[in-house]
Parts: sequence; structure tokens; C-alpha cells
Amino acid sequence: MSLMILAHPNFEQSIANKTIVEELKNSSIDLEIRNIHQLNPNYNIDINSEQEALLRHDLIILQYPMYWFNMPAILKAWFDQVFTYQFAYGSKGNKLKNKKLLPSLTIGQSEKNFKQDNSQFLIDSFLKSIKKSAEYSQMKYIDPVILYDIATVNGHTEHEIKEKAKAHSEKIKRVIQRNINANY
Repeated sequence: MSLMILAHPNFEQSIANKTIVEELKNSSIDLEIRNIHQLNPNYNIDINSEQEALLRHDLIILQYPMYWFNMPAILKAWFDQVFTYQFAYGSKGNKLKNKKLLPSLTIGQSEKNFKQDNSQFLIDSFLKSIKKSAEYSQMKYIDPVILYDIATVNGHTEHEIKEKAKAHSEKIKRVIQRNINANY
């Protein structure tokens, strides 16, 4: 079974993230979804519950919108409080070893805004802290699944955003399925 850490501070107003989660919930995929903003509204993360959830799963999906070229504050607090010494790192901190970490994020801007010199992607720079955290915790980092250009201010209708989000959820399903097949 896979675990999704949903970190959207305004989930009920979201179109893309809400559609992604609904599509995954309505699929046959065996997925536990933890809305950490809802579970920890004052950023007081229940460390034991979050660590226990991580221990139950082989694939951890981080689902969130990019906020100011970074993760939402609740996800940063989650990392700070859950990836603790002797759990995620340290001489006995191997609890996450060989688990897989998949960032799945939504970005309002178009993909072209995240390219340098037509070849390198700026998004790799923005995700470097997640990748390094995974590596430091002995996890296997999976290349991110990113949904670009989903802001209504860019002139996209709700229907268009939902269709893009549905396609995004299909990509996540394929990663989950590959992970299940790799474990058998």
C-alpha cells in the first residue's frame, strides 16, 4: 500500500489537487491519504502517528501545490518534526531505508517558466531539498510528477484544470502500480 501526504493549506478551494485526490480515492489503488493540514491545523504535528504511517508503506507520495517556489509551510514543518534523529537518520535512523519518495506537485505557471537555457529545468533546483532529504534518510527518490499551468488566473476554466488533474492522477497511478509490481 502507498501513502499520500497531502499538504494543501486550502484544499477545499483547490481544483487541481482536489481532483487528483478524488480520482485516486475513486480508483482501485490501495492508498492511504493523510491530509496533514487537516490533521495538524496548528502545525503541531503528531509525530508518532506520522512516523507510524510512514512505517506502514513502501511508497510515500508528497502531494502539494508549489507555494512561492517551495513547499507549503505545513510540509516543511512535517519534515522538520517527523524526519527525526534515530528515525530518519543517525546511527539507528534507518526506519525509512529503501522506501520510495515521490513528489507530486501542482504549479500555476507554465512549464516554460521553469526552464533555463532550453535544457535545464529550474524545478530540479526547487526540489533539491526534498531529494537530499530522501537520500539522507536512505530513501529512493522517484522523479517528480508535476502538473504545470493550472491557475485560473491564466485563463483556464475549471473543466480544463480538472482534465489536466485527471491526467496527472493517471501518472501517479502508474507509478504506484510499478511500485507494487516491483515488490512482487
